[in-house]
Amino acid sequence: MRAFLADPRPDKRDADRALTSEGKKKLREILKLARASGVRPGTILSSPLRRALETAAVAASVLGSSGEPVTCRALLPGCRPEEVWDELRSHKDAAQILLAGHEPQLGRLAAYLLAAPSLQIDVKKGSLIRIDTDQFGPQPRGVLKWMLVPRFASAVR
Repeated sequence: MRAFLADPRPDKRDADRALTSEGKKKLREILKLARASGVRPGTILSSPLRRALETAAVAASVLGSSGEPVTCRALLPGCRPEEVWDELRSHKDAAQILLAGHEPQLGRLAAYLLAAPSLQIDVKKGSLIRIDTDQFGPQPRGVLKWMLVPRFASAVR
């Protein structure tokens, strides 16, 4: 499988790495599956890094999101899951929230949202994880509904 991201170059910062055309194509495929299953985010939060912003823009387009993606510094690599949870709580009125971020932070965040911090989740590039929560208290109590990976989207075409 070709890479989702442009190869790192010594003359460019990691934050400036873009999605490849192949990565955008695979992302659109998985987002179409998500749309068919009812994913319609009212809010899209994105890390400020280029590849996450590009992911958020593609997601907004494919999923028919009415608003522009919101840049969220809590989704920067190295931020703690608690910081993301605080940000999510400030958007609790949105019926669905989509996050565009980075590994390994997203795997740790998913485990945190599921109240299982020792759980290891390998979130491949372009994957989608649906976690539902019915409350936005100090600690999350999410329920894992599904996880889609790009290889699955390619297999069902």
